[in-house]
Amino acid sequence: MFCQSCGKQLNEGTKFCTSCGKPVSNPESGPVNAGPGVPPPPVQQNPYVQQSPSAQYGPPEPLNYKIFGENLPAVSIRLQAGQSIYTQSGGMTWMDSGISMQTNMQGGLMKGIGRMFSGESLFMATYTANAPDQEIVIASAFPGHIVAVDVGKCPVIAQKSAFLCAQPSVTVSAYVTRGLRAGLFGGEGFVMQRLSGAGIVFFEVDGSLVERTLAPGETVKVDTGNVAAFEETVQYSAEMVKGFKNILFGGEGLFLTTLTGPGKVWLQTMSMSEFAKGIIPFLPTSSR
Repeated sequence: MFCQSCGKQLNEGTKFCTSCGKPVSNPESGPVNAGPGVPPPPVQQNPYVQQSPSAQYGPPEPLNYKIFGENLPAVSIRLQAGQSIYTQSGGMTWMDSGISMQTNMQGGLMKGIGRMFSGESLFMATYTANAPDQEIVIASAFPGHIVAVDVGKCPVIAQKSAFLCAQPSVTVSAYVTRGLRAGLFGGEGFVMQRLSGAGIVFFEVDGSLVERTLAPGETVKVDTGNVAAFEETVQYSAEMVKGFKNILFGGEGLFLTTLTGPGKVWLQTMSMSEFAKGIIPFLPTSSR
C-alpha cells in the first residue's frame, strides 16, 4: 500500500504516513456516502505522486522524549509500534533493535534542495519502531542546548543547520528573509529554516539558551549571530548602530538584529561561526 499524498510505500494497517505524516485512508473502504452496490473509487498506487503544499496533517501522536546531557545535550525518544521520527542523514547516535531506518528525500526533490540551502542534507533518515517502547537517541553536534517545540501552535524560523529531528508531520523548508538589510546584516543570512506543520520538532541552540516572549510591539536588539530562532509572528530585521564612536569603538559592528513581537524568541550566548573564528588563531600550523 502507498501513501496517496507522497507515494511512500507503507505497511498494511498504517494510520499515518511515516514520510509526510498525512492520515492514510483504508483502500478497502469506499466513500462514506456510497450506496449499496456502489464500488469504491480506484486507489492511487502511483509512488511518484507529489505532496500538495497545502496538505493538512492529521493530529500527531504524543511523543515520549527526554532531553539530557546539560551543555552536551542529546534527546532520548521512546517510540511506540508504528511511531516514527526523522532526522538528517547521520544524525542518529544509538537506537534499540526494534527500530528500522529508511532514507528518503522527505517531501520530494524540490523540498530536499530547499533544505540544502537552509543547511540540512538532501536526504533524511526516517526511523520507525516495529515494537513497543523502542529508544532512539539523537545528539547535538555542538555544545549548547536542545529545544523541543510544538510547531502546530505556530511555525518557527530558526538559524541555518538548527534542525535536529522531528515527527514526520513536521516540515523543514527554506525561509528567505524579507528585506535586503535583514539578509545582509541580520547575522543569519538570507536563508534560514522554517519549521512548520504539526507535532514536535527538536532544534539546536549554541551555548546557553534564553527564551523570551515579546508583547505586541516590544523589541529586543541582539548582536548578530545570537538569534537562534523565533516564532513566525515575530518581525526580524536589522538596524544600524547609532553614533560615530559606537560604530568605531563599540565592538558590536555596524548593525544589530532587531526582533519585534508578538511571539517567542530563542536567544543563544554564542554562535558556532564566531566560536570557530575565535579559536583559529590558536590552532597549530604545519611548518616546513
